Amino acid sequence: MTDSPPPSHLVDRVLRHDRSVVLVCVALIILAASWYTIAGVGMNMTAVDMTRMARPIGNPMQMATEVHWTATYAVLIFLMWWVMMIAMMTPSAAPTVLLFMALKRVGPDKANTARLSLFFLAGYLVAWALFSVLATGAQWLLEVVGLSDGPMMTIRSRTAAGCVLIAAGLYQLSSLKTACLRHCRSPARFLADHNRPYAYGAFRTGALHGAYCLGCCWALMLLLFVGGVMNIYWIVGVAIYVALEKLLPRAMWLVPTTGAVLIVLGVWLVAVP
Repeated sequence: MTDSPPPSHLVDRVLRHDRSVVLVCVALIILAASWYTIAGVGMNMTAVDMTRMARPIGNPMQMATEVHWTATYAVLIFLMWWVMMIAMMTPSAAPTVLLFMALKRVGPDKANTARLSLFFLAGYLVAWALFSVLATGAQWLLEVVGLSDGPMMTIRSRTAAGCVLIAAGLYQLSSLKTACLRHCRSPARFLADHNRPYAYGAFRTGALHGAYCLGCCWALMLLLFVGGVMNIYWIVGVAIYVALEKLLPRAMWLVPTTGAVLIVLGVWLVAVP
């Protein structure tokens, strides 16, 4: 008769399994969101088509078709924004999710580590759903006042595009940006201060982390209105930059330098016809 493995080995095996479950779920979420964004589900064109037709900032291609805002179209635009935010922000949030899972392994909730980690991620993504509601409203408003081309979803005025760049650059230099980024760069300290038990506690902690992340990155996301909401180059570029901001805490020069560059570029767009 063979000896059964010690209880400690069984626990380790279960915990490794939990880690694999969470990693697979995160990877599937990123892949599904990326596919949805690139395919342009519900839109007239794919993101690849939008990218091919991209023009210089402030001068998007003029489309003969018009966009009519209905409740169904508004929902599609919201889903486009939210799924795009999921694809862009989940990779940079993954290290915090794994750290949260490691924290739960040594606490009273260790039996539900994987489930609570997914609740944490769900709370984080709900915070970006709120941003997507506001982004949808901003897109509608820009089209109503004639500053955005409906089909291309891009600001059609160099002056307006320049003002968005200047505003984003100024926010990069603000104390609110610095405070929110400090939380995003110190997930261990954040989790130590805000960790709560049970599913609601995990969801609440994830939503709070998402709120700090939103406070850190919302102005950068508005740059998509400048380069093209469905322009793949801008989507990937902003996502990579956001990840660098969070994952390179010692690069203190990165944020102010980016702010200065955005301001200079914005002033140039406004000043030069």
